[in-house]
Amino acid sequence: MGHEATGFRPPTAARDRPDAGAAAPRSRLPRRRQIRKTFNNLKVTILCGVVTILVLRGTVGIGNLAGSGGDAFAADQKVVEDIDRILREIRSDSDPDDEDQIPSGFNSTTATALNDTSSDALFAAAAANYTLGPKIFDWDVQRRRWLAENPGFPSQTPAGKPRILLVTGSPPNPCDNPIGDHYLLKGTKNKIDYCRLHGIEIVYNMAHLDRELAGYWAKLPLIRRLMLSHPEVEWIWWMDSDALFTDMAFEIPLDRYAAHNLVVHGYPDLIFEKHSWIGLNTGSFLLRNCQWSLDLLDAWAPMGPKGPIRDEAGKMLTANLKGRPAFEADDQSALIYLLLSQQDRWGDKIYIENSYYLHGYWAGLVDRYEEMMEKYHPGLGDERWPFVTHFVGCKPCGAMGTIQWRGA
Repeated sequence: MGHEATGFRPPTAARDRPDAGAAAPRSRLPRRRQIRKTFNNLKVTILCGVVTILVLRGTVGIGNLAGSGGDAFAADQKVVEDIDRILREIRSDSDPDDEDQIPSGFNSTTATALNDTSSDALFAAAAANYTLGPKIFDWDVQRRRWLAENPGFPSQTPAGKPRILLVTGSPPNPCDNPIGDHYLLKGTKNKIDYCRLHGIEIVYNMAHLDRELAGYWAKLPLIRRLMLSHPEVEWIWWMDSDALFTDMAFEIPLDRYAAHNLVVHGYPDLIFEKHSWIGLNTGSFLLRNCQWSLDLLDAWAPMGPKGPIRDEAGKMLTANLKGRPAFEADDQSALIYLLLSQQDRWGDKIYIENSYYLHGYWAGLVDRYEEMMEKYHPGLGDERWPFVTHFVGCKPCGAMGTIQWRGA
């Protein structure tokens, strides 16, 4: 639908006729009129449906419909904006690979221009046009002031450990099959038990905080929102819904990360020497509540808006990361790309952990559980008794994924 979907304007002659100025063959006119009529009918049908939704939702008031003598142009523009917003909400539930889908903040002209630019120019344009929210520059100062003014909410637990908030979630709709909901429930209970045993708070989210960042990217706006709304939390710990604690006795050695702001499971040689797209895994990582982390989220998110931006960013990531299949941009590949392209900016504050399994790929572990139980004991957290087992790629909530993840 492209241009037409935004303002519901009929196609111009130049758009329908690339050879504007030359007479079109007479025999093709009826066919063109039939196509135009079909599109016009389709647009009118969509318009009626959307306006009905607007009325039901109360976003278009009686006074606006009646026209009380105000600026007619401004009122029309407001209706167009509301229609465009509702269309984006409706289309956000469709396949993210839809080529016609234009992210919020990008008009059709911009999207067309982006498709014609190089990958680097695309990313620069995306970074300039998309943001997770209002830019914050002094979060460290604000947070210190808030903690000083609210001594009842310290950043440390009564045991003197940094306060951790474990964050996980699932899509807002039921799974495609009942067994998927059962697995999600068991996974949630598993995380609650670990948090209960180790004095960690937990948040389970099912809301879309940013319609443009769906799928793998949904964690980024959620993490940012929780950082700003919970200044008493020192670490945000993200865990995918398909990651489970398999060593309830192991504790993360937070003292090891005193000089770092991001802790993620990975292997430096795979990242910096082989440029592998599975050099690290973002299914389980810790992010410190600080200004550096907000800046990282701001730099990380612009590849995520679904539609043309995410598709083109995926092409750039596939071209730069070894072994990456051709598919839309994902948060894991985008983080690796940031590490490779902006290592001087981010590298010193990122701890790439592999001495224990903050993320353990299930395919190399599940067949050895009985052996582990015979030879070892809980509390090790490594390959002898993995701390976290991540069932990445299994997708218990729906159909099997088309991308086969191997390693990392």
